[in-house]
Amino acid sequence: MEKIIVLDFGSQYNQLIVRKIRELGVYSELLRYDTAYDILNSDDVKGIVLSGGPKSVFARDAYHINSNIYDLDKPILGICYGMHLMVKDLGGVVQITDKKEYGRQLIEVLDDKNLFKHTPTAQNVWMSHSDRLEQKPDDFRILATSNHVIAAIKHKKKPLYGVQFHPEVLHTEYGSTILKNFLNDCQVTFDWHMDQLSQMLINDIKDKVKDNSVLMAISGGVDSSVAAVLIHQAIGNQLRCFFIDHGLLRKNEVSEVMERFAKDYHINVECVDAKADFYHRLSGITDPEQKRKIIGKAFIDTFEKTAKKYGDYAFLGQGTLYTDRIESGTNTAHTIKSHHNVGGLPKHMPFKLIEPLNMLFKDEVRQLGITLGINQSFVNRQPFPGPGLAIRIMGEITADKVRIVQETDAILREIIDAQDFHQDIWQYFTVLTNTKTVGIKGDERSYEYLLVIRAVTSTDGMTADWAKIPYDMLEMASTRMVNEVSGINRVAYDITSKPPGTIEWE
Repeated sequence: MEKIIVLDFGSQYNQLIVRKIRELGVYSELLRYDTAYDILNSDDVKGIVLSGGPKSVFARDAYHINSNIYDLDKPILGICYGMHLMVKDLGGVVQITDKKEYGRQLIEVLDDKNLFKHTPTAQNVWMSHSDRLEQKPDDFRILATSNHVIAAIKHKKKPLYGVQFHPEVLHTEYGSTILKNFLNDCQVTFDWHMDQLSQMLINDIKDKVKDNSVLMAISGGVDSSVAAVLIHQAIGNQLRCFFIDHGLLRKNEVSEVMERFAKDYHINVECVDAKADFYHRLSGITDPEQKRKIIGKAFIDTFEKTAKKYGDYAFLGQGTLYTDRIESGTNTAHTIKSHHNVGGLPKHMPFKLIEPLNMLFKDEVRQLGITLGINQSFVNRQPFPGPGLAIRIMGEITADKVRIVQETDAILREIIDAQDFHQDIWQYFTVLTNTKTVGIKGDERSYEYLLVIRAVTSTDGMTADWAKIPYDMLEMASTRMVNEVSGINRVAYDITSKPPGTIEWE
């Protein structure tokens, strides 16, 4: 399969580069900056992008690549740090400057061929840099400039490009056109679409599993459901699904999941009641990372124990997404939070992992689900974390705290659905803090928990903005929650975007 490789130098935007390229119809992957030359030289790699990054090329611990990569007969696009590295490696001059550029900047295009084909002479781009290109290498020509810097360059003979700005972000007006022009130079066929992908994934699963059996992790959410349907279409009854009721699910979730898998997907699922075990393991635990690790370990232990009743299973299926892998940490990025399906697995479990969605973003999983025949209203539902309500309860997990979050979450969903506002929000839920406040209930003093409503808009979960829910809906939610759910006396609304916050609180 044709692909564009994005080499990761740690930019906060590197996932967006991959997403933008995929949106343009070409498969793309994010790999380590020091990926082996032989991998990049393979026939299926049609082009390479050197991402931006927070480091300076002058830093002692700066990231570098094999300079022989520049001699590959493949187009290479350096973005910000990637351009600085290319320039430094090929004989140009990069220097630290006092004239830093952050945010929207106007550039002037000097050469409207190649990268800037079908774009205007003057256009706004998104800059984020302190170093700048002081002198281009001799074999390069300047394609665009801004007030203070060389904004874009190209090698006179080779398909080597560099841009000081970020074409992958929305603030760069013609960023998609610029990236598409680069892809055209890569001579790709723009054939990345869901119909092709679903059949490819089904074939991959068949080839990997063969006559073996798969034990599937089911949470009832979109990711695991799409993964289960995909695996089932590939291997049929070789798939055995378990739905673990860990006591950390939304209100009525257990019965709804069991009915959906039986009636809609025709997949055999066993419900395992493990609430007591999960609550016991989580007793006294307050650290969010510990919660995630414990829940991941409990999931695997429960699968192993239950699977013994049904014979040998060679594979453990999971709905791990591309974003799960990225957020669990790479060599160029700090761990934001571990995901129970990538970071909490025991080292010596008796299964091999099969994760058919681990190269897909959330919106791609939704598209895949529709292609597989899953009801559109379900695949477009809001995400639900693998660790469940455990990461929406600050501090120790107790059955009473779970009750509070389940009841308030149900009220919030009911209000948003009734107002037909759910299509405008990526994710919405309630968070129970570990803080108690003084209040008044029935003319008496109360001292109960502070509850927070969290709602965000997003495309893939990598970045998000807080949702602008109308005040009357927030008022209705707050009034009902305080009146109908014992244990809380105050409701707040989280207006933090991602970054700097994450969508979930833990």
